[in-house]
Amino acid sequence: MRLENKVAIVTGAASGIGAATAQLFAAEGAHVLAVDMNETGLHETQAESQAAKGQIACLALDISEAQAADTIVDDAVSRFGQLDILMNNAGIGSNAPGESMPLEVWQKTLDVNLTASFRLCQAAIPHLKNAPAGRIINVASVMAQHTDYGLAAYSASKAGVTGYTRTLALELGKFGITANCILPGAIHTGMTAAGFANNEIADIWAKKSPLRRLGHPIDIARGALFLASDEGGFVTGHDLNVDGGMLLRT
Repeated sequence: MRLENKVAIVTGAASGIGAATAQLFAAEGAHVLAVDMNETGLHETQAESQAAKGQIACLALDISEAQAADTIVDDAVSRFGQLDILMNNAGIGSNAPGESMPLEVWQKTLDVNLTASFRLCQAAIPHLKNAPAGRIINVASVMAQHTDYGLAAYSASKAGVTGYTRTLALELGKFGITANCILPGAIHTGMTAAGFANNEIADIWAKKSPLRRLGHPIDIARGALFLASDEGGFVTGHDLNVDGGMLLRT
């Protein structure tokens, strides 16, 4: 029970990494506010978790809305009385050449992947300062350090997440708050399921890893648990690559 008596917010919790993390945190003793704009998927996914046993509450909300951050943090604190862990996981992909990318695609990608995390951190920090050991975990991507065709907005947004998180780590360390990023590699999630349904594509990405497999949401959730727990208490300002060694081959 590494998170016993802790309270966590996990965004993007209707599927994939967010769902696995919310369930793992709850299994380790935390009370979790699971947030996602997909209300049906959110409730169905979290209801499936036998380990949670009522420790997961659900909030259906678009995190990119202007007042979403305050609503989410206020909901967690009013339900559970405190806030110890914020995991900004919700994100979207985009694929368009930088030269011809519509401004609305660029803006929406940054709004969800970067600005929403910024707003949630701002809303959460006053409460994290009151926690014995506050934790901020922002999910970026290996594409924060690398890129591919069509990923101008996505890579820029995830690189922004890592830069912002490092600055938070510097500024908040004196309050005992750690701030870290997780950089997933090729993970089989709801966002990537359509592409990886093609076995040829899945095999190509699996072979990029020395472990010769795609990652699974639980792989990322376990990294998040380390950063959220006392075991990760002396780790801050760090980009934790959970990519099966994929970047060793690029």
